[in-house]
Amino acid sequence: MEYTTIMEQTSAQTSASSKHLWWQSGVIYQIYPRSFKDSDGDGVGDIQGIISKLDYLEWLGVDCIWLSPIFSSPMADFGYDISDYRCIHPLFGTMNDLDKLLSEVHHRDMKLLLDLVPNHTSDQHPWFLESRSSRDNPKSDWYIWHDGKEGGSLPNNWLSVFGGNAWEWDELRQQYYYHAFLKQQPDLNWRHPEVQEAMLDMMRFWLEKGVDGFRVDVMWHMIKDEQLRDNPPAPGSPSEAEQLSYDHLMPVYSTDQPEVHDIVRMMRALTNEYDERVLIGEIYLPIDKLVTYYGKDNDESHLPFNFQLLTLPWDALQIAAAIEEYEGALPPDGWPNWVLGNHDKPRISSRVGIAQAKVAALMLLTLRGTPTMYYGDEIGMRDVPIPLDEIVDPQGLNMPDLDISRDPARTPMQWNNQPNSGFSYNKPWLRLPMNFGRVNVEMQKDDAYSQLTFYRALLEIRKENAALHIGSYAPVYADQQLIAYIREWGNDRFLIILNLSHRTAYFKPKSTTYKGTVVLGTEFERGGMQIENIITLGGDEGLLIRLQS
Repeated sequence: MEYTTIMEQTSAQTSASSKHLWWQSGVIYQIYPRSFKDSDGDGVGDIQGIISKLDYLEWLGVDCIWLSPIFSSPMADFGYDISDYRCIHPLFGTMNDLDKLLSEVHHRDMKLLLDLVPNHTSDQHPWFLESRSSRDNPKSDWYIWHDGKEGGSLPNNWLSVFGGNAWEWDELRQQYYYHAFLKQQPDLNWRHPEVQEAMLDMMRFWLEKGVDGFRVDVMWHMIKDEQLRDNPPAPGSPSEAEQLSYDHLMPVYSTDQPEVHDIVRMMRALTNEYDERVLIGEIYLPIDKLVTYYGKDNDESHLPFNFQLLTLPWDALQIAAAIEEYEGALPPDGWPNWVLGNHDKPRISSRVGIAQAKVAALMLLTLRGTPTMYYGDEIGMRDVPIPLDEIVDPQGLNMPDLDISRDPARTPMQWNNQPNSGFSYNKPWLRLPMNFGRVNVEMQKDDAYSQLTFYRALLEIRKENAALHIGSYAPVYADQQLIAYIREWGNDRFLIILNLSHRTAYFKPKSTTYKGTVVLGTEFERGGMQIENIITLGGDEGLLIRLQS
């Protein structure tokens, strides 16, 4: 009788999962291609290297790979300055390599997303070369040009994310052009119909190739105020500063303009022409503004990236409140998502410590919605200290006194204890940590207590239980240490309790009795334990508990 019940539940879960699209039930894994696996010995990761590690990713249990840019680029910003959207940079391989990667990924029933960078191009892109050549050129208005104010001063006070003002004087055209990032990354004029047509055509090229969607870089930057009004000063910012920092002003006119939603709807409409493709938007905005990128009729981004776990202090009450705010703000058909790490922010193990990183993983993979993992987090990779004379990230080079280089979070994947940790047989483009000999995939793969084993077990449990990948979410409790919530689908109910502190804590339900079995804990030994009523947790501990019906 019990066997029949389990079989019925499994059948029901399979049926339920089939009603959800892959990007709702699956897990996304971000690869920074320069740092994943080098196949040809030039010290830089490449597509063939990624292909050689697909079996690992399948074994780990992820469903989708997202690649940071691999297109032709002068590499001023390591690929986010694109000079040809339809060509692969030779550092990474060829179009044939990309075709093979796509085929191998799909053969494993996985998906592949590309990084789309539509806000700006390289200053070496043929479009920009034409645009700057003459004010009469057909592409003259494809970028944002301005004469400047009377007397030749800057058009306005807008600042670059990478430091300093965001306007660059061009001698050839005798005008300023706008760049939200590096001066080598001029912003496209998305108000121009021909720009829209050209970029949508480029998206169609990749969708026809079979890619499963795009992560859209800085989506909220794509349209600027038509009047180019000055941005107001940020509260508490210095009135006079030797070095202009982006956060000195509030970018109310240079980002998140109402018309950007028209552009995102165009992108979504194109994506919808193809079966089960996904559009993900990079958007660093407060929750109330973030959710507007789903669209009034759920016709914009499928997943506007939710970076709350990346940006908030690691505080139980603040995070619990953010989860509630996010769940409450989602539109009726909006599917949630969560991100714990990426190529622009310090790694989770460096932000909260290696012990709390396990708790964070349990949170990421049990909250309602689509989780995105960052390569190497599954083995507890930490930010690597890069000597000042080895920094290559332009953000770090442009603002050296602020210690904001992104290099420490972009170091090579640690595969084994061989020279260069098995990443390359030559010197890597960024250095490895001194402990790579004991913090690597090979050392952790068969270690029951390792971070990797924990991640793999968690991913497997998540995949096998509809309650954890498509089920409902209900908050249970939060205080200065603990966050607890329930995921439920049908008769399956899981209680997740997370201790975000280093001290012991007690989960003491007042009106409800919880009884069940620990399916997985951050402490290996807790697995299989029966729990009831008051539950004691150690510091840095999290529990995944299957509740009795």
